[in-house]
Amino acid sequence: MAGPVAAPTRSAWILLIGSLLGWIAAVTLTYERFKLFMDPNYKPSCSINPILSCGSVMATHQAAAFGFPNPLIGVVGFSVAVTLAVLAVAGQGLPAWIWGGLWIGLALGIGFICWLIFQSLYRINALCPYCMVVWVVTPALLAVVTDQLWGDARGPLRIVAEWRWTVVVVFYAVVLLLVFLRFQDYWTSLF
Repeated sequence: MAGPVAAPTRSAWILLIGSLLGWIAAVTLTYERFKLFMDPNYKPSCSINPILSCGSVMATHQAAAFGFPNPLIGVVGFSVAVTLAVLAVAGQGLPAWIWGGLWIGLALGIGFICWLIFQSLYRINALCPYCMVVWVVTPALLAVVTDQLWGDARGPLRIVAEWRWTVVVVFYAVVLLLVFLRFQDYWTSLF
């Protein structure tokens, strides 16, 4: 059984910065959600226009998919990722099972994000800017952890690790295209 494996410096910093951005977005959205609980007339800072309106998103049942506000999942999940990233930046090697657990959590997060993207675009008809921060950082974090786990592997896992950033770029491009197409009338009316 292999011992603890330290992440390369660049990967550790990407993991830390991405995790912090995701955590800040989740904490801010949680704060905004509780302000809205306390005052139904409160206008969240992320409600910018009819399309970029987290207030509209927070008012839906999809915003509490498991019976509590979704951002709480991000607060907990990104707290774990920040903790592991701090250890990685400090040069601390982590056992493969920890990296594997982080990878599973991020992969589940991607699945949940895809469901939320669909809900935002085609059911809620609004976008949450803080949620979109999570949409951006989670695939990048998954790519970093994928390389950490399988960058030195052979066979199919090595191919997955080699193509990880291509998959991330395709994910971003597809989401951007879907957002543009769904709200193209609004976007084109701005010009």
